[in-house]
Amino acid sequence: MRPELNRRSFIAIAATAPLLAACGGAAQQKTGANTKTGLRAALPSYVPSSSVKADIPSVAGGAGAATDPAFLAYPSSRVATVQGVPGRGGSYTAVTPLWGTVPPAGNSFYEAMNKALGVTLTMKPADGNNYNTIVPTMTAAKRLPDWIQLPTWWNANFNVGGLAGTQLADLTPYLAGDKVKKYPNLAAIPTGAWQTGVWGDKLYGIPSFSSSFVVAGAIFYRRDILEAKGITAGQVRSADDMMNLGKELTDAKRGVWAFDDVWTYFFPAWNLPLVWDVQDGKLVHKYEMPQFFEALDWHYRLARAGYVHPDAVAGQNANGNTRFYSGKTLISGGGTGAWNLPDYQSGTAADKDYRRGAFDFFAADGTSAPRVAMGPSTNVVSYLNSRLKPEQIEELLAVADYLAAPFGSAEYTMVNFGVEGVHFTMKDGVPTATEDGKKFVQSMTFPFLASPPNVISNPGADVVTKDYAAWQAANVKALYKPVFWNMNISTPQSLSAALAAQPVEDAIKDCYHGKKKVSEVQAAVATWKAGGGDRLKQWMTDNVLNKYGTGQ
Repeated sequence: MRPELNRRSFIAIAATAPLLAACGGAAQQKTGANTKTGLRAALPSYVPSSSVKADIPSVAGGAGAATDPAFLAYPSSRVATVQGVPGRGGSYTAVTPLWGTVPPAGNSFYEAMNKALGVTLTMKPADGNNYNTIVPTMTAAKRLPDWIQLPTWWNANFNVGGLAGTQLADLTPYLAGDKVKKYPNLAAIPTGAWQTGVWGDKLYGIPSFSSSFVVAGAIFYRRDILEAKGITAGQVRSADDMMNLGKELTDAKRGVWAFDDVWTYFFPAWNLPLVWDVQDGKLVHKYEMPQFFEALDWHYRLARAGYVHPDAVAGQNANGNTRFYSGKTLISGGGTGAWNLPDYQSGTAADKDYRRGAFDFFAADGTSAPRVAMGPSTNVVSYLNSRLKPEQIEELLAVADYLAAPFGSAEYTMVNFGVEGVHFTMKDGVPTATEDGKKFVQSMTFPFLASPPNVISNPGADVVTKDYAAWQAANVKALYKPVFWNMNISTPQSLSAALAAQPVEDAIKDCYHGKKKVSEVQAAVATWKAGGGDRLKQWMTDNVLNKYGTGQ
């Protein structure tokens, strides 16, 4: 189902989106954003929805983590979760980024949506490739639409901290605490997702594509091939086991290598944070931690042993999936958004026995408890214009409640597939787009304004849904909130080079490809610390840690 694929892909992006962003105009930015008490007061209450029952229910972990509910079939009941028409006849404009063909204005889907919503909502999708330049032009002229999508990876570019309270409406009086219960579908969005839209202890953003199970990614493997060799994931519980597996699986003469790139998704196994940690009350960057170089040494040895595909060593990542599907590589790191129906279809087209699997999280030493940092709960957040009157804000929040109806509901089906018989038909129990549906129904228009929490659904490939849901359930207890989790932090432009640390990252890549020694990365880190890294840490200590805490 097309909308679910987009949802999963954005969740994958969210996991790897930077926690920090450099910005200009520091005087206007709200940096560090929220106090603990202020944040708690601004956040909506969480009331899970019970309108639609999943085939595989969500499983709770620690630190607010929970697995995504899974559906083996599209719900046939299509229960209605909103009584009547949410709108009262108002007229509004909305802008969202779109990576694809812009549907014509006034098409049959837009007309049907306006009728269902009870408003005239003029959708104006804008080119996603140029969105980061389109929006600043609108904000400079103070001509934002009534409703706009501002992806969090462009927060600094858009100066969202400066727009909050000036051009963006404060939603705290309407949604904070139990006030959100007026909008049950919005109340069912996880608390962490709302946190991404809080600035200066006030709520401004409405989240889409949220999840309580967001991680940077996983170490995938060809489950069909390894199990045919008598190898199961449970046999690999340490970095040494993984290295030995590399030796066992690599057969260069046959054109088979055990590994593609795995560094990005495997280094946390050495008990490393994605960026920052706090030890004995002091802020520490991952570059300063001894185990960071232990992790690098392992990856350096892996490459030098010849267990990594030569194309990966050469930095040729575009064909990574092809190598995996064809069995040229058997283990590869990647975002969890890769575990879906199109992957299954592509894989089985190359090999009828294809089955993707992922190793459970484990500590490199094989004895410690695994710890995996949670990523941001979403990176897709929409905002209302501050010029709207209170009754207009309430009307659009009612519309947002309709858009956030749970997977498989009557409203969800309308938002994501349109009108049955016009934009979709049911084939084998699955909403399937007609020609008009393909032209007019875009999952990056209305759902970009508000949408329900993520689910796992791969119609026609139950094995994918079951495997991925089982993997989440097996690993959810390993998740923890990292330092500065879901905090809106914008660093001064003067620290942007230190934040990016590009020379260090380049040296790291050369190291895990076996081209540079660990000592050369250590030298690059020393240069980074002297050239701005220490100043970055001090700024983060003074302006975030000491003022707002860890965010955990």
